[in-house]
Amino acid sequence: RNAFFADVAKVAKAQHAAFGPDKVNYGAYGDSGHHLHFHLVPKYKDEFEWNAPFAMNPEKTFLSNEEYEALAEAIRSHMN
Repeated sequence: RNAFFADVAKVAKAQHAAFGPDKVNYGAYGDSGHHLHFHLVPKYKDEFEWNAPFAMNPEKTFLSNEEYEALAEAIRSHMN
C-alpha cells in the first residue's frame, strides 16, 4: 500500500512538472475490473470541469499513438 501510494504521488508530481496544472484530481476505482487503479487528471482554472469531478472522456476525444507517447514521455521525463 505505501509503495503504491508513493508511486501515485510520484506520477502526480511529474504531471505538475510536465503540464503545470493548477491541481491534479485523483480518482480511485475498482469497479468491474476487480482491481484498484487511479486516474490522475490535471485540471486548470477557468477550464473544463474546474471545481467539479472529471468525466471519463466526455466528448470521446482520442489522440494518435504518437500524441499519447509524447504525453507519456513528458511525464516520464519528470519521474526522478
